[in-house]
Amino acid sequence: MSERQLLVGPFNRVEGDLEIRLDVRDGRVTAAYANSPLFRGFEMMMLGKDPRDALTVTPRICGICSISQSKAAALALGQVSGASMPPQGALAAAILHGVENLCDHLSHFGLFFMPDFARPVYAGRAWHDRAVARYTAQEGSAVRPLIEARARLFHIVGLLGGKWPHTLAIQPGGVTRAPDARDRIRIQTTLRAARRVLESELFGGALEAFSALSSIEALEGWAGGDVALFSEISADLSLGALGVGPQRYLSCGAYPLAEGRVTKAGVWEDGRVAPFDPAAIVEDVSHAWMLGEGAHPSQGVTVPDEDMAAPAYSWCKAPRLGGRPVEVGALARQVVDGHPLALALAAEGGVRARIAGRLLEIARLVIWLEAWAAALDPSARFMDTGPAPRDGAGVGLVEAARGTLGHWISCAGGRVGGYQIVAPTTWNFSPRDGGGVPGPVEAALIGAPVGEDERTPVAVQHVVRSFDPCMVCTVH
Repeated sequence: MSERQLLVGPFNRVEGDLEIRLDVRDGRVTAAYANSPLFRGFEMMMLGKDPRDALTVTPRICGICSISQSKAAALALGQVSGASMPPQGALAAAILHGVENLCDHLSHFGLFFMPDFARPVYAGRAWHDRAVARYTAQEGSAVRPLIEARARLFHIVGLLGGKWPHTLAIQPGGVTRAPDARDRIRIQTTLRAARRVLESELFGGALEAFSALSSIEALEGWAGGDVALFSEISADLSLGALGVGPQRYLSCGAYPLAEGRVTKAGVWEDGRVAPFDPAAIVEDVSHAWMLGEGAHPSQGVTVPDEDMAAPAYSWCKAPRLGGRPVEVGALARQVVDGHPLALALAAEGGVRARIAGRLLEIARLVIWLEAWAAALDPSARFMDTGPAPRDGAGVGLVEAARGTLGHWISCAGGRVGGYQIVAPTTWNFSPRDGGGVPGPVEAALIGAPVGEDERTPVAVQHVVRSFDPCMVCTVH
């Protein structure tokens, strides 16, 4: 029997700093401890500010999901002030948010995840030469068209939001710019161009056909584009069985419109969806370098203590829902929404499931965006003005690309008295809680193979990247 410890990190091709300590026995991970080593303190920055400053400050938590942060802040402020978005304002905000999430998915697949399979460690595999040709960093034939499509999609954000990242276009009462008929045509044209690239390069077939897949067998039988290459790699490396998480999935529901959220909210476990009760969230700090006690985000504080000794090992708090960890992300959204393919993948729960969940969401999201763009009415109202938030509390819950994001704010006398954020990677990369229960990625790494000479095990990297961590969001 051989035992050793590894400290893996910093990871490349993830957003921010990440270290993971591994206990390894006989070539397998027996325990993992995820550390978010960079503390930033945005929640502390917000205290005492005008509540409206949240729209400027909190999107700067991240340059990848700034619209998600902006949308969550706007919804939270809307609850405090009583403001709400008119139907067309909510539609334009959904387009802004949907484009950002779509672009994030394209970056993850093309730049973060697939390049791992172009590594020399996989030389000799039947698919390796194709992976090298398609996804070698900065050189692969798939990379350029996907990133060019991403760049063109962000033109939509420029039209509706003025700039990306850190647009101020989304406000509690709607969006600041009403698109005209020419803007609508340009948005539709851009989405059609993106569809052509995705159908020719990534999917090798119609998005509607892929979004209609209902089983893992149908996914494995999909013969087109880089989806087929991914399926071949997954089968060869058994990525379906690698990195199985808690298999308890949370979504607050994506893209709130006048008629309701586009995808369902809930908590999926063992084939059933239970209602999502945000009041059941508690942020455990027993293993974080933080002072205080576990609390609901509306009552929580962020007080760092860099001198805190073991058992603390991360700046990340440990959010729990009903006392238990949950996984969030594109797969979770599609599972809670009841998509048949996602439900089949949920039973697997590993690396393949998370990546296939993102691919499924790419296909569905483009279709939704096309419908939303067609429904834009330039003659309608896109913004309602209202009073500035002064006294009260609010919460904004949205679905960022990586999963459920929440902002909780309390105000008194026109100043922020409390501000707490629970980001997707806070859920997924949380440390252990007071009961010693590991967070989702810590649980998913158990059993991952580690070669005798590996210092940064490739299987561990596949698991970590399947969650697509954004560590700068994790501890804000």
